[in-house]
Amino acid sequence: MLETVGESDTRVLAAWLYHVRGMNQQQVGQRLRISRFRVNRMLAEAREAGIVRVAVQHETTDTLALADALCARWGLAEALVAPVPPGTENDAAYARRSVGLVAAGFLRRVGSAGEPRSIGIGWGRTVAEMVQALSGLRNPDLRFVSLMGSMVRTSATSPFDVCARLAALTGGQAQFLPAPFLADSVADCQVIQRQRLVHETLAAARGVDHAIISIGECTPEAFLFSSGVLTAEDGENLRAAGAVADTTGMFFRADGTLADTDLNRRAPSVGLEDLRACDVALLAAGNGKATATRAVLRSGVVNRLIVDEGLGRMLAEGDGSVAA
Repeated sequence: MLETVGESDTRVLAAWLYHVRGMNQQQVGQRLRISRFRVNRMLAEAREAGIVRVAVQHETTDTLALADALCARWGLAEALVAPVPPGTENDAAYARRSVGLVAAGFLRRVGSAGEPRSIGIGWGRTVAEMVQALSGLRNPDLRFVSLMGSMVRTSATSPFDVCARLAALTGGQAQFLPAPFLADSVADCQVIQRQRLVHETLAAARGVDHAIISIGECTPEAFLFSSGVLTAEDGENLRAAGAVADTTGMFFRADGTLADTDLNRRAPSVGLEDLRACDVALLAAGNGKATATRAVLRSGVVNRLIVDEGLGRMLAEGDGSVAA
């Protein structure tokens, strides 16, 4: 009998269903007969009130040594490594959760500074895990800005939803890019980017202090394909162009250069030079992301890497036929 349960009890129940039972926000809303947006607000309030607290101790001797090796190998300002317990080495979902926990700690650190901060946000499952793990950060001077367009359906991974949840959790602001992830053609993309609100948001995205992005691989099993953002024809196009990785609407070859494909001209998003102008943290999780992560590291836009231990060891070792 939901109507007999107080607001505080409903908040606790929503947090339990989401964090312990593993339901998504829509399922929690259906179970409690409340809107998805009210669920989102209650989850934010639960973290703010200390009802939900998530933490991870990742600074073991092994992971610290691996972080140093990654910084030396790839010329990074910082690397953070999430430990992988025995038996979970090939569990990509576990790796995403672990990296998300460490990334939440990183966001607390950079977002707690006294001065106003603008933080550019990418998309993907690992970024969504960071948001889910975030607690203990309140700063009304924070502004979260989409670095790219969004999908047409709500999803915990989309830039729109990620920025909205971060703003709710921190008491900050969110600025969304009112554009699709991909336009139908290069000409359409050019028209979209000339729209005033799109132009203003992209200008804000180009001026962020920090950017937090994740990595995708250009395989048929990749999230961009399973989510319906890219078509089979797009996949053929990417393979022909030698693309192995994507981030923030850009597709890369193994050597870190942009693939010669019209998909790189159809995404309303920030560009390589825009990322080079700010402090970029790349989140990468799962052994299957090794090739894609190396490609983006070679592009020269990444300052900080947040990675799970298994993938980190692969990145610290020899990387095949392409020179770093």
